Amino acid sequence: MAGERSRVQISFAQTKICEDAMFWKRCGLFGVIVSTLVASACVTTTVTPEDCPAGTQKLAGCPPIGAIRDSDIQNLYVERAWEHGDELTDNSIILGRDAEIPIVGGLAKFIGSTDEGGLTALATRIGMIERAEHTVDVTYYIFRSDMAGLAVLGALCDAVQRGVDVRIMVDSMGSSTLKKDYLRALQSCALEAGFVRNANGEMTVHKARVQAVVFNASSKVSSNVNRRSHDKLIAIDTRFPGKVYAITGGRNVSLDYYGTLEDGSPNPHTYRDSDILVRAPADARHNGMTLGEIIETYYSVLFYFDKNKRLEMGRNRADAYREQRDGFRDSLATLKSLPNMRERFDSIDEFMSQGFHEADLLLAHDAANVINKNVVTKAAENLAQNPNSITGILGRLRDSDHDLIRIVSPYLFVARYTDKDGKVIVDEAADILDWLERNPDSRIEIVTNSVLTSDNFFTQSVIDMDLAPRLLLSADLRAQWAKRVEESELNPDLVESDEWLEAVNHPRLAIYETGKMDDVMFGGDYHHGKLHAKYVIGDDVGYVGTSNLDYRSRLFNSEMGFFFRSEELVKDLAENTDYLIGLSYRWGSPEWLEMRQRMREMEGLKASAVRDQRGDFKTLDKTGLIWWF
Repeated sequence: MAGERSRVQISFAQTKICEDAMFWKRCGLFGVIVSTLVASACVTTTVTPEDCPAGTQKLAGCPPIGAIRDSDIQNLYVERAWEHGDELTDNSIILGRDAEIPIVGGLAKFIGSTDEGGLTALATRIGMIERAEHTVDVTYYIFRSDMAGLAVLGALCDAVQRGVDVRIMVDSMGSSTLKKDYLRALQSCALEAGFVRNANGEMTVHKARVQAVVFNASSKVSSNVNRRSHDKLIAIDTRFPGKVYAITGGRNVSLDYYGTLEDGSPNPHTYRDSDILVRAPADARHNGMTLGEIIETYYSVLFYFDKNKRLEMGRNRADAYREQRDGFRDSLATLKSLPNMRERFDSIDEFMSQGFHEADLLLAHDAANVINKNVVTKAAENLAQNPNSITGILGRLRDSDHDLIRIVSPYLFVARYTDKDGKVIVDEAADILDWLERNPDSRIEIVTNSVLTSDNFFTQSVIDMDLAPRLLLSADLRAQWAKRVEESELNPDLVESDEWLEAVNHPRLAIYETGKMDDVMFGGDYHHGKLHAKYVIGDDVGYVGTSNLDYRSRLFNSEMGFFFRSEELVKDLAENTDYLIGLSYRWGSPEWLEMRQRMREMEGLKASAVRDQRGDFKTLDKTGLIWWF
């Protein structure tokens, strides 16, 4: 088999390679299993007695005398090994797109948008890594080298040195400011790695690794920097029933998302975000797949994308990156010592074991976005080809009966697609209004940013000049709203008219924008932060994930999340939504208009954003740049 590299699709079965080692690689996602036959990944290295010290076995990595051979860990070791996508027969992204992902039973809890939620979310991520016994998979769009990022790297370094196999992946654009030497330093932790343990806790002959990958590496000529992995995921022990945990949502790896500064004081500009934490009971399985296997398989779909780049450590010496590794551990220790974090870490075991709700879970994703062609003119066609698409499943949610649908997104758009001849083939605003017409007892509530709380003023111009007007205003009111500010929002004949007030106070369709005039910007004592949460709930079902539901998330980015069915989990998300609405004004209300006017009279970026919104939107719309947001 030397040098042989091929990928074949097989059903649930075992493939015999390398000294009768049995393994399958789950990259066909759920129903089709893909086995990559890589002879070089098998442990067949001949080790001479001079290579290993006394008291160790003459094998790769020099395992202790008591370490055992275990076929399950051998399988794991081979299947998780990096292999460049160019060397594989099948495209992992296509396999992920075409997969039939099953709904599986699991346990889930929601981490919400309060200041306390942010602190808990950071402690949970690090606590998961410290809890891992066998494997950790990490992927993030933004991974920064502040205290949060370095602390996560410290926890991962400790994990590999106690025998946990680690894979980490960052997006080339989102994490462009991250010095890749930090990831190489993490890989150097594996020079002092422990040995992976089996399900019974016995040490095996397989030495733990760190495999670090840059998604869609911009250094590669063939990469498209406009296609990004916006995924955010930590998953541990995915092949070990009863030990599986995974967390995803809007939060990246940066202090900006967790409500604290490096000195432990509150971060007034933090993102108000959300996460879903899932775990798998020991016996939960559907069509032969467990929740952990589904999650690991999705990670592998991204991991083997052919535009990725594996980072090489370069300096094969334990002391080469010692300064960086010491910095990782110092950051982890400092973070844990902060008074506002200490209590979260002290109670992390309780948090990880209590407060979960039983739920049916479905992993959804838009990984196919990174390979789709003609993403605008063929948007509907591309969507139809991906049965696992977040947007597609949400569309089916809207088509069912719900008394109340609540959508929370920082950059929400209502899509409008045309074909190459300019014919409208999708108009989500019209679809939403039609749904309300057909369901006279149902309501929709939307929570998004205002200019005060947004960090993307171009996107905000689409919300205020397109989304809200298309959903709330008549054609005449929309035309008036689009005019210069003196003729629109500063015109009392428009915004004080009965027609306007009736429209913006629609009894069954409300759009809330976070931020109020008690903010410190207006002399108040409250910091409203920046909304970044992304979720949708109906009566007993919902979704939490990474997609902003703007054009970039719908068309260009890889995105992921979990759909769920659980009335109790919906209640938790509803409580969070009520909290956000309490921090909001309704779009078009007198209070909202007054806040915008007060901002318009100020200096700075936000003031300019309010003044320039109409021009910004017209520029985006006319130039086609709107599709990039």
